[in-house]
Amino acid sequence: MRRVAVEETLTHVGQALRAGGFEVVPLREDVLTQVDAVVLSGQDPNVMGMTDWQTDASVINAHGLTAEEVVQVVRERIGRGQENGSDTVG
Repeated sequence: MRRVAVEETLTHVGQALRAGGFEVVPLREDVLTQVDAVVLSGQDPNVMGMTDWQTDASVINAHGLTAEEVVQVVRERIGRGQENGSDTVG
């Protein structure tokens, strides 16, 4: 199962990602190396109290997107939530 870290304020996005088969974890510095994607609200430039952080995960700005649109972007970037023999979309 693909793991996605979601900023605390995006509870509706976290719910939609769970419904889409993704494992959702709270966005914290210690999970950045353990997730496939990070979803940010785009509202706070100082996320997690840090202005400079790094991750190899795909970073998605949810500003202006519906929860369903965020799920689609996550699928496009990292594949489907449930492991079912194919992680790619399309």
